[in-house]
Amino acid sequence: MAISVSNVTVTTPDGHSKSLGDYAGQVLLIVNVASRCGFTKQYAGLQALQDNYADKGLTVLGFPCNDFGGQEPGTLEEIKSFCSTSYGASFELFDKVHAMGSTTEPFTTLNQMDPAGDVAWNFEKFLVGRDGIVIARFKSEVTPEEITSKVELALGM
Repeated sequence: MAISVSNVTVTTPDGHSKSLGDYAGQVLLIVNVASRCGFTKQYAGLQALQDNYADKGLTVLGFPCNDFGGQEPGTLEEIKSFCSTSYGASFELFDKVHAMGSTTEPFTTLNQMDPAGDVAWNFEKFLVGRDGIVIARFKSEVTPEEITSKVELALGM
């Protein structure tokens, strides 16, 4: 079953609604992020993907999540400051979400992607094609560097 995010609405940092359909034509890498996680160093790899492939059509979207071990307790401003200062990360961050249990978008939709089920931990990644269809789901331990070839394939490189 093809899962599309084109009709998914998320909340921006300023509290407005935004459709992921607005990114039509872009390849998306959607990630639930946390600042106090063993995988937090992946921020650098995510930013490197954004830097290296933005001009080819990649957009990294981060969704802070405090569902796992309380590892993202800060406000959005604190999170943005931490990401920028610690990892030079400037990719787009959205309002905090729930990625498991009573989930919020985009994870209500993304959790249907095989293997279906709640996100298991911070830094789970979803690769979305230019048509809004979810291509792949990567567990937390899979680093951004390890999915570069999949990103390039999605970009048509």
